[in-house]
Amino acid sequence: MRKFEDTYQHKGMRNQLIKVLRSKGITDESVLNAINQIPRHYFLDSAFDKIAYEDRAFPIGEGQTISQPYTVAYQTQLLQVKRNEKVLEIGTGSTYQATVLAEMGAKVFTIERQKNLFEKTKDYYFKSKYPWLKFFYGDGFEGLPTYAPFDKVIITAAAPFIPPKLVAQMKTGGLMVIPVDEGTSQRMLRITKKEDGSYSEELFDLFSFVPMLSGKNG
Repeated sequence: MRKFEDTYQHKGMRNQLIKVLRSKGITDESVLNAINQIPRHYFLDSAFDKIAYEDRAFPIGEGQTISQPYTVAYQTQLLQVKRNEKVLEIGTGSTYQATVLAEMGAKVFTIERQKNLFEKTKDYYFKSKYPWLKFFYGDGFEGLPTYAPFDKVIITAAAPFIPPKLVAQMKTGGLMVIPVDEGTSQRMLRITKKEDGSYSEELFDLFSFVPMLSGKNG
């Protein structure tokens, strides 16, 4: 059984990571504070313990990765999360991104299509700390109409297009942060939903994500 310990050394490595994120242009203090509070090494195999705070992605199984901290910070900063907002996340993965949002006080509803990764959420370490974080097994393209509307939507995989059902589940004025394109790199978009149901788009930097796939696996 793995022991979960957050040592002074881990905290020191997190402080260094925060400096790296600042140097790369992350300015939202609430995002930086959340990342500084969360032991990223808890979300990885213990073999990665000493390198868990390097600014890079790591494999978590099922062909998926835990995102690079800069990517997590970048998407979260664009999302402009406020306490008590309802946030829909597509692609639970390691649960790290969802935990950052929960630490910021968001009510997070997160969907995972990989059955094996979803099953791991039943042993989620921070279940008692973030009771407002809810896990679902399903197809991200379908969203969670039962729980809509959402203030914010975040997609943590490369979408081939902006999913219309997810736009429909957003509140008027709500934001979606989504990497779009099927090539080797994706343009980060932020869309704002208008009163008539359409949306405006803002373009940001290029990133590289695993593809967003339809249906459930497993």
